[in-house]
Amino acid sequence: MKRQLILEDGNIFVGEGFGSDKVMSGEVVFNTGMTGYQEILSDPSYCGQIVTMTYPLIGNYGINRDDFESVTPAINGFIVKEYEPEPSHWREEESLDTLLRAKDIPGLAGIDTRKLTRLIREHGTLRGRICSLDVDVQEVIEELKQTTFVRNQVEQVSTKSPYHAPGRGNKVVLVDFGMKHGILRELIARQCDVVVVPYNTSAEEILRLRPDGIMLSNGPGDPVDVPEAIEMIKEILGQVPIFGICLGHQLLSLACGATTSKLRFGHRGSNTPVRELSTGKIDITAQNHGYTVDLESLEGTGLELTHVAVNDGTVEGVKHLEHAAFSVQYHPEASPGPHDANELFNQFVTMMEAEKKTTVLV
Repeated sequence: MKRQLILEDGNIFVGEGFGSDKVMSGEVVFNTGMTGYQEILSDPSYCGQIVTMTYPLIGNYGINRDDFESVTPAINGFIVKEYEPEPSHWREEESLDTLLRAKDIPGLAGIDTRKLTRLIREHGTLRGRICSLDVDVQEVIEELKQTTFVRNQVEQVSTKSPYHAPGRGNKVVLVDFGMKHGILRELIARQCDVVVVPYNTSAEEILRLRPDGIMLSNGPGDPVDVPEAIEMIKEILGQVPIFGICLGHQLLSLACGATTSKLRFGHRGSNTPVRELSTGKIDITAQNHGYTVDLESLEGTGLELTHVAVNDGTVEGVKHLEHAAFSVQYHPEASPGPHDANELFNQFVTMMEAEKKTTVLV
């Protein structure tokens, strides 16, 4: 069935619909990953967005039960150049089309994804709508221009109540702002005893759990839309070691007095080079974010810049000079992507162990 993507700037892309035939609007973004479409679809950080894949062939290895990053995808649409309806892979259990139909997510194939990506790179992310061909295009464009998308994405994707992933090692409270399952898997692999809590859990409630460390997860949207988390971090900073990832990195920075701003088209993919300033080492990283910590705002915050993006020089990591706290803008758990930065989870464990020894000595 022919369907179309209508953008707020008047551009129209007509292609073949697959997945759900639902009409959906969202912020149109692009991801440069060559593989990992299942993880991308199920990443809660894409809440409310329509994702365009720049790699031309998508769906060829199907969907399996193991590679989901959340139970319920929060993505609003999926756009590809060429969709493969008959996947072939030994782990494949269903097709991409079957998954999108089951989750009521519209897909669009057969459009010029290079042109769409160039538009986003030039003008920034755009509001768009996937719909049928029998709509009043001008009416849709006007509606998109006037659309104010929701600002409570974190509330939508965060767990509604705490839950426990038992382990024998360090006790970690993982604050869920839209957590990818890969983060939890990495902590469990290091024998951590993990309690996952909602985004709006207070500092008092977290500290009552007597954690050895706090993990601030990734998540969708603008970090300033989560003021309760910023206040919570202010209260726990210096009391328990903290490790922040992606949105968690931005929230830690805001809690210390830095500022954030929106990038033109964001960093979304699994091939972004990041430089560690202390060693000069380059890691190829997985990323998914539309906001960044402002470099000049770090002055006077107690935070030191540790990592920068090679491509555009934006902030990719910080650490606190007085307290046991650090964060990165990228995803060390990957899923999908390279595992160059996986060592950061070991650094977090080492930090917790060192802090426990200091506490015992005191």
